[in-house]
Amino acid sequence: MRKYIIAGNWKMNMTASETKKLTEELNSAKKCGQQTVIICPPFTSLATANDLLVGSAIRLGAQNCHFAPKGAFTGEISIPMLQECGCEYVIIGHSERRQFFGENNAFINQKLMALLEGGLSPILCIGETLDERQNGKTKAVLETQLAECLKDVTEAKSIIIAYEPVWAIGTGVSASTEQITETHYFIHSWLEKSFLNVAVPILYGGSVNDNNAGEILSIPHVDGALIGGASLVAEKFASIISTAEKLTDR
Repeated sequence: MRKYIIAGNWKMNMTASETKKLTEELNSAKKCGQQTVIICPPFTSLATANDLLVGSAIRLGAQNCHFAPKGAFTGEISIPMLQECGCEYVIIGHSERRQFFGENNAFINQKLMALLEGGLSPILCIGETLDERQNGKTKAVLETQLAECLKDVTEAKSIIIAYEPVWAIGTGVSASTEQITETHYFIHSWLEKSFLNVAVPILYGGSVNDNNAGEILSIPHVDGALIGGASLVAEKFASIISTAEKLTDR
């Protein structure tokens, strides 16, 4: 029976008071059923969300971290800080971190290794730009990201991969069924070969919403979704969870 991971990346949205309202709406809007549901608020809202998720099936994640446990890294957040806020998951390698903050694969690998050592689950984002896809470089780019970000990993059970084509993030344009099918199969095959048949979940991200979730989640090797804008509206996010539940019950 297929189960899904439905994760909401709130990005730089939601103050603490707005987080309280949205989290309360999510708690009452829809039960998670058999799915793993994760919300990733901004750092300033993690404690608020954690308090409201006591007794809830919704899990808490963060949008980034530093690999050092503490130190002179102004503006950064450590893994122990996130753990104290109740986080179980952390998004790393998002294209916006790569594009706007210069994060490379080696730096992301340091974060991933620190998260594994700390017992948190990394949600590792990978994806190609439009130029890279149009020039037939998608598989080469993804393979490099996977190999370098997962360097020295010997145990992959707690890792989640999120494939997010950069050209589909926040644009309202999702990759076609054929593109997602081909790319997820490639990622699945690479992971299966690299980690000796350990099942590593692969989420799709890139303008997933309540209208296209059913089609996307039905694609082979799509084990869930990393959702941006639609996760900021309780009704839409709950609808996506409901869609996943219906597919699970088939």
